[in-house]
Amino acid sequence: MDLISRRVVFKALVFLCFIRSSQGRDHFTKLNLPPFLKASGSPYGNRNITLLENFHICLADVSPESPAQGFISTDGVINARAKVLGGGTCINAGFYSRAKPSFVQQAGWDADLVNQSYPWVEERIVHWPKVAPWQAALRDGLLEAGVSPYNGYTYDHLYGTKVGGTIFDETGYRHTAADLLAAANPNNLRVLLYASVNKIVFNTKQGHRKPRAIGVQFKDENGRHHQAFLREERGSEIIVSAGAIGSPQLLLLSGIGPRNELKKHNISVTIRNEHVGKGMSDNPMNSIFVPMKSPTKQSLIETVGITDAGVFIEASSGFSQTDDSIHCHHGIMSAEIGQLSTIPPKKRSFNAIQKYVDNKYSLPKEVFDGGFILEKIDGPLSTGNLVLVDTDVDSNPSVTFNYFQHPKDLSRCVYGIKTIEKILKTNHFTNLTANGAGYPMETLLNMSISANINLIPKHTNDTTSLEQFCRDTVTTIWHYHGGCHVGKVVDQQYRVIGISGLRVVDGSTLFRSPGTNPQATVLMMGRYMGVKILRERLGQAAGV
Repeated sequence: MDLISRRVVFKALVFLCFIRSSQGRDHFTKLNLPPFLKASGSPYGNRNITLLENFHICLADVSPESPAQGFISTDGVINARAKVLGGGTCINAGFYSRAKPSFVQQAGWDADLVNQSYPWVEERIVHWPKVAPWQAALRDGLLEAGVSPYNGYTYDHLYGTKVGGTIFDETGYRHTAADLLAAANPNNLRVLLYASVNKIVFNTKQGHRKPRAIGVQFKDENGRHHQAFLREERGSEIIVSAGAIGSPQLLLLSGIGPRNELKKHNISVTIRNEHVGKGMSDNPMNSIFVPMKSPTKQSLIETVGITDAGVFIEASSGFSQTDDSIHCHHGIMSAEIGQLSTIPPKKRSFNAIQKYVDNKYSLPKEVFDGGFILEKIDGPLSTGNLVLVDTDVDSNPSVTFNYFQHPKDLSRCVYGIKTIEKILKTNHFTNLTANGAGYPMETLLNMSISANINLIPKHTNDTTSLEQFCRDTVTTIWHYHGGCHVGKVVDQQYRVIGISGLRVVDGSTLFRSPGTNPQATVLMMGRYMGVKILRERLGQAAGV
């Protein structure tokens, strides 16, 4: 194996990345980015990633070259995780909204440093949207339905209705976490693309109080295996930021986790921790499709209603695609067409549901001349777990979220659907709908059942029981978290408990998804912990 030595903080960023590139807008040449090895694996130049018009394509693409890797939870909900430099910021809907102050307090973070770290991110990649007609209608409908006051344009988490930030600029170009590399010292940074970390390497020799992380094993795009080791310097460490699916998966593959789970896959135990992969949670989303009397301009999330009942109301509309987008096999992952199937749980696989792929092309044109109003549950009380399927890092682990297992989550979903009904009865929406007088809610529920694909068998009472509608039409809004919780897997400084030289800094450490969208806070965490670690090292160097 090749041996590569790198300095503190493991100055090689190793990402799963298999994306195809095409010619795109030359925005990235304006950034002072470090050199990328295998640059075709970056998000730059790929119009499916960078253009708002092509938002749906990455999520729809199930080919090996896609920047998104689809997975299906055992609940039967279709989901996706990123495998591209920049992570989820390359495939999400772009909405940017901070966590509320009580979240920061409960996390035990330094409020002053948090309030410095958010703007550091915002100055580089966040913009104000020009509110689309569908988003304006939602804004006005929310206020008329009583979700007030109107808080205007703000990043802050405030009860009422507001317009949040976006990582799409005024031209519809996406700015991602990869752009933040331009703020780094290129002499201290080496970015490896098409590289998949298989496991973390530890020093477990006798005489050490606990195992110490000293490097990683990874494979390149040709399947060749390598190792990268830290220098033996005080403060050298590995930081894992593989997300709520990847981080617990990597810890398990490295021998950190429940003993029985590791034994099942013949993985040597580095340290036993029964909490790795536990407490997985995903904010359930249910949406109502509303057909319009004329084609609707495409919009992603811009406006949000933050209710005091723990429910967020958002919207998206329209469908678009540039002529020179990277064509791909859309499969059943398209967010615009929704997600519908009746495949039994034991037969859930991408191969088994191949016959549903053609559903996209048989849908009536009206599906694309409308929009969705969606409700998301804040801080779901239902939790699940993540376990390995095999020891291949490229395989999706088995993930269970247990949507609506807790009755309070279900009651909040019903509240959200009823709030959407109030919004749809306002003049702001009845004037936009195809029949000019608004649709009965039962009609919209029926339309929405066939516009929300998941692998959950449907019931005859989906339109008469809102509880059953919630259960049967639940989809994801990609805000899953957990698996490496603070106090159980990592400490308050995000160091893995029982291990030296290893931290996890990402959404897997969170007990709940912050704000109406976790993107802002997860990005802030990177800056926040980077500054904290540097201050810590400066203190050590000064002998403090």
